[in-house]
Amino acid sequence: MLSLGLVAIDSTILATAVPSIVSDLGGFTQFPWLFSIYLLAQAVTVPIYAKLADIVGRKPVMLVGIGLFVLGSLLCGLAWSMGALIAFRAVQGVGAGAVQPMSMTIVGDIYTLEERAKVQGYVASVWALSAVIGPTLGGVFTDYLSWRWIFLVNLPLGIAAFLMLWRRFEERVERTRHSVDYAGSLLLTGGGILLLLALLEGGVRWAWDSPTSITLFAVAVVLLVAFVVVEQRAAEPVLPLWVFRRRVVLSAILASLVVGVLMMGLSSYIPLYAQSVLGHDALVSGLALAAMTLGWPIAASNSGRLYLTVGFRTTMLIGGVIGFAGALLLLPIGPDSSIWVLAAPCFVMGLGFGLVASPSIIAAQSSVTWEHRGVATGSTMFARSVGSAVGVAVFGAIANGVVADRLGRGVPDLEHLTPDVLHPAIHAVFVVSAVFALALLLVGLLMTKHVEQPRDA
Repeated sequence: MLSLGLVAIDSTILATAVPSIVSDLGGFTQFPWLFSIYLLAQAVTVPIYAKLADIVGRKPVMLVGIGLFVLGSLLCGLAWSMGALIAFRAVQGVGAGAVQPMSMTIVGDIYTLEERAKVQGYVASVWALSAVIGPTLGGVFTDYLSWRWIFLVNLPLGIAAFLMLWRRFEERVERTRHSVDYAGSLLLTGGGILLLLALLEGGVRWAWDSPTSITLFAVAVVLLVAFVVVEQRAAEPVLPLWVFRRRVVLSAILASLVVGVLMMGLSSYIPLYAQSVLGHDALVSGLALAAMTLGWPIAASNSGRLYLTVGFRTTMLIGGVIGFAGALLLLPIGPDSSIWVLAAPCFVMGLGFGLVASPSIIAAQSSVTWEHRGVATGSTMFARSVGSAVGVAVFGAIANGVVADRLGRGVPDLEHLTPDVLHPAIHAVFVVSAVFALALLLVGLLMTKHVEQPRDA
């Protein structure tokens, strides 16, 4: 919980400090990379860490991840320019790539399926507290101390987590000779970086049909196709292709992908709608988004009782129905709506996500043995990161397209966009989010009724 708190708080604390950071360091056009570089670094390292955890154990991988995250936090707190801060955020992201999946993998290792139902509540509480603590701390540090403290606050928390795991966590790892899949690791990392870069920056820094976009996508596809070929021949592949052949693991991967699309995509536009269309300040608009972040852990903490009673598939289907209902509630929202009318659908969707994402990961963990649990968990986390990039790209392309059509020209800076232009653009995003939310139901249908557990699961 301490380790996961590092990543959870970091996901909510930075947004409130962006104006102060830009005022201090400059680089307004570069600040989106504070988020993009972190997401890139986290996403491409997850499968590598997951495979290493199945070879050398969870503890060393987790300790390395915490160490890198704390180091990155310290460097971010000392950053002297926007370029340096972006580089040090990449170090944080490399650390986060180990912390989040390893936290979930360790829970899968040390608790039985029945115990995980209860422990999931404790883990979910970390995200619930972070949804409130993160923005609050960010505002306090920015207004009364310095934005640098939003990074330095990670140091005592990270050191405490490191020492506790070092002293208290014991695991038995069978030491055998392993072959390292260097070629697969390099191809996956290179292809993943180029693909996510193309998705994150396409339609933002360059047009989708520009030579830059086409080149990035083409090279990414070539590298990823080569990765698939290499993995079929590798003795110990970094991302075994069997994860896509097992129905339980595949459904968990697809669930994480869709949830990632919706979470990150809507996170980009809910606050914007609240501020630029409804006319609220940053604090109030943040509360609308926090409703989604709170709904998730509330549902996840109670999902254990549900899947132990009715099974994983039914639990995920219930979550899919709730998530789809929340997405439909976004559709009638207009410029005259209150902030509560915007926050309510976010909360409902968060409830649906909690009943889909958390049980699906536990089902995937329960369907494999210890030596495959790291890969199974890491694959779902990787899918969520890719989904986040896809969500930002797809929703951004739709919103920009509507704005360009209405104005008959390119998309101007945000301060030049009026509510009557932004409303139809973001409403189109809400419509597409409902389509993606419907996919949660299809993913639920893919999950098996019963999950067969290996002996050591």
